[in-house]
Amino acid sequence: MIRVLFVDDHEMVRIGVSAYLTTQEDIDVIAEAENGQDAVDLALSLRPDVILMDLVMDGMDGIEATRQIIAKWPEAKILIVTSFIDDDKVYPALEAGATSYLLKTSKADVIARAIRDTYNGESVLEKEVTAKMMAKFSSSHDVPLHDSLTKREMEILLLIAEGKTNQEIADQLFIALKTAKVHVSNILSKLEVQDRTQAAVYVYQNNLL
Repeated sequence: MIRVLFVDDHEMVRIGVSAYLTTQEDIDVIAEAENGQDAVDLALSLRPDVILMDLVMDGMDGIEATRQIIAKWPEAKILIVTSFIDDDKVYPALEAGATSYLLKTSKADVIARAIRDTYNGESVLEKEVTAKMMAKFSSSHDVPLHDSLTKREMEILLLIAEGKTNQEIADQLFIALKTAKVHVSNILSKLEVQDRTQAAVYVYQNNLL
């Protein structure tokens, strides 16, 4: 059962989406919040498997809530569900640590599927978001950034793109967790990206898989 915290300042949205999610045998909405501060408090106390996060709310917004949750609980899996696709929402949300990003216009079954994928470590991005990320990462470098990666780093980069966690990477490659974390940090630095989601976008943009 995937335990979900649903954060949205519109009660009718919470009621409608929650009603659909309750029909899914593998998803359980364990709590709801209507603002960012409540989201942070509930996330840290309940430790849900996936957090559905709205962005524009009174008081603390979803970006700041995401940032605070990730700072105190880096393993949190946050799926943004919002009406906004503007650069000043997309980039800060992903840089704050969100795993996935969907629009509220998405069908209910798409949101349910995104919850499952996010729970399984995959990054689910609205196609407009993917296009924005690819455009942002387009580089004029004569030599592709990934050419600077070692063979081991390239191997780990592809595992990141597959949604593997640091622990799963360490187990698969028979290396220490600390070593895996160091490799991931080096990869993000060499590719000039902020997080694993952006690294995965880079992989697909450059057809590395």
